[in-house]
Amino acid sequence: MEFVFLAYPSCPELRILSFIGVSLVYGLIITGNILVVVSIHTEARLCTPMYYFLGSLSGIEICYTAVVVPHILANTLQSEKTITLLGCATQMTFFIALGSADCFLLAVMAYDRYVAICHPLQYPLLMTLTLCVHLVVASVVSGLFLSLQLVAFIFSLPFCQTRDIEHFFCDVPPVMHLVCAQSHIHEQSVLVAAILAIAVPFFLITTSYTFIVAAVLKIRSAAGRHRAFSTCSSHLTVVLLQYGCCAFMYLRPSSSYHPKQDQFISLVYTLGTPLLNPLIYALRNSEMKGAIGRVLTRNCLSQNS
Repeated sequence: MEFVFLAYPSCPELRILSFIGVSLVYGLIITGNILVVVSIHTEARLCTPMYYFLGSLSGIEICYTAVVVPHILANTLQSEKTITLLGCATQMTFFIALGSADCFLLAVMAYDRYVAICHPLQYPLLMTLTLCVHLVVASVVSGLFLSLQLVAFIFSLPFCQTRDIEHFFCDVPPVMHLVCAQSHIHEQSVLVAAILAIAVPFFLITTSYTFIVAAVLKIRSAAGRHRAFSTCSSHLTVVLLQYGCCAFMYLRPSSSYHPKQDQFISLVYTLGTPLLNPLIYALRNSEMKGAIGRVLTRNCLSQNS
């Protein structure tokens, strides 16, 4: 049993242009996120919980894009764009697991900012390295557990005779569109999984920032308020971009499925978000810009010597 992807361009020239464009973006994603990870692990001044979570987020996004982008690049040049049933289930499992872990980790980062701003004196005692490691592991394990449950449920359903997927890879909405046994139970099961992976972390983020805003408004000096908000602005930008796309794709009824529209949105959160995340954090954070600059300088000096 195989599925066939129909979203790829049929024109040879468009296929080559698509391959070049996706390759360039993917190269920038890998380079940017690796620079963030290396900078955080080599700079002593960045050995704080906030940057540890940021490095973990970049690591997850490297794996997240690696699940689908190389497959997209291979299919762009191949004449037969097929995937086996097991391959489709495996791809969906890791894609949903790492995407969910991404959402959970953004909620953890919001909690970190809440403790840092609302309880600054207790911050070193509360946000220990052990707790940070446990929170990152819990995010990944929770995402994997949720993904396994969802994928096992989807692939236990009967599929129709047509095996054509109107998409670039095995995502939940286009694959669910091929299921013949449509019912409210199936749709609600997917919606529950989406609520646990998207709505619940977003609620925790909103709660954290409600307390953060209340605490910042109590700061008398304008400089102090600006400094407190500046530590959160990058995170908020990433949250709005990530959750906006995910909520549009997964927190909706299957009747509103539109292949062309979904293909564009999926490219945004598969390529756009992982590309913009390191740029947002680097451009809006002077410490990250300095650390990345020093890493690049050291590499240039080592190559010249």
